Amino acid sequence: MHVVVAGQGYVGLPLAVRAAEVGHRVVGFDVDPHRVQQLAAGESYVEDVASARLRAVLDSGAYRVAADAAHLPPYDIAVITVPTPLRDGVPDLTYVESCAHTLGEHLCPGATVVLESTTYPGTTEELVLPILEKASGLIAGADFHVGFSPERIDPGNKTWPFEKTPKVVSGIDAASLDVVKGFYDSVVETTVPASGTKVAELTKLIENTFRHVNIALVNEIAMLARPLGVSVWDAIDAAASKPFGFMRFTPGPGVGGHCLPIDPSFLSWKVERAVGVPFRFVELANDVNNHMPDYVVRRLMEAFNTRRMAVSGSRVLLLGLAYKADTSDARESPSARVAALLLDLGAEVRGADPHVEDDIRTDARLIRVVATAEEIAASDAVVLLTDHTEFDYESILEHAPYVLDCRNRLSGVNVDVL
Repeated sequence: MHVVVAGQGYVGLPLAVRAAEVGHRVVGFDVDPHRVQQLAAGESYVEDVASARLRAVLDSGAYRVAADAAHLPPYDIAVITVPTPLRDGVPDLTYVESCAHTLGEHLCPGATVVLESTTYPGTTEELVLPILEKASGLIAGADFHVGFSPERIDPGNKTWPFEKTPKVVSGIDAASLDVVKGFYDSVVETTVPASGTKVAELTKLIENTFRHVNIALVNEIAMLARPLGVSVWDAIDAAASKPFGFMRFTPGPGVGGHCLPIDPSFLSWKVERAVGVPFRFVELANDVNNHMPDYVVRRLMEAFNTRRMAVSGSRVLLLGLAYKADTSDARESPSARVAALLLDLGAEVRGADPHVEDDIRTDARLIRVVATAEEIAASDAVVLLTDHTEFDYESILEHAPYVLDCRNRLSGVNVDVL
């Protein structure tokens, strides 16, 4: 089939390359000219897609990239994978709306449009579908198909890459579901049909709200266990020995990526708007997880006080700027707030991350460095925020005067664990 994948980020690029590999003719559409230039040169900026894979589908002619909508061909199926950020607590669907309008202008009878971007229940049928109809002059269901399939990309997950992760699929009617399922059957091993697009939209939000709430639970327990003199990490290890009724979640400096800091709030916003009541679990989880960076800084201040030092004028090395180990994904990373808080307190803050390049998400005052033995030894404190495998943990233990370990990766006389 002729496929357009709109949005070539962490979600769209793996889908586009996989679709090209299995034999579809794919155009990756992205309005960012720098991204398009990189992709056209065979340079992947997403860890889940090796540059060699990208160059292979480029060389075969199965994949090409475009930044200008005028270069979009007639398509059999188009997939929307653009960002859906929050603006002041309100879902911002302007990227989805703009993309739907563009695809609608190129929509032909018999074609299919699938939304993958995370959003609140009702978006596909109440927002995207009318835009497609208005832009094309066609009627959904009668002239073209529409569906929703929530993305389940987990950056850096080698066990569950895109093609092995079961894919929930849905359509506005039976015919749409058949087409959507048929397409995804060609690119992933397992598809799971949902009874409607609203069900599929809610499925994604349930998945991420489940994680968000449980991470908030163990984060709060971690803050309470320490004054009780109990290791929350040892307790979690012991609890995880139960073969039923328990799922392991661990504390950390906060949550990041698009999913946990943002997606549950889509559901909370929709519930309050449609039902008129707050979604208290999400609001409480937001409060706990959003303030974990503040707790990290408080713990560091306590450590400095114990050593009769001040944060102001100290030199602090942050290890890990990505939100997740062994990825370059710095979206909503808690390291950004940790750095900003320490900088505001007068510390000289340095950040090391072998995956994250200089990024607009990083405070301009942060000094980027490599975590050499000399850099570690010159710091008054080292804070392990993201436990990348590339870090030399033996060197950290040997040379750091003090370590605040937010990932339970280290143990020693100079180490405090979150």
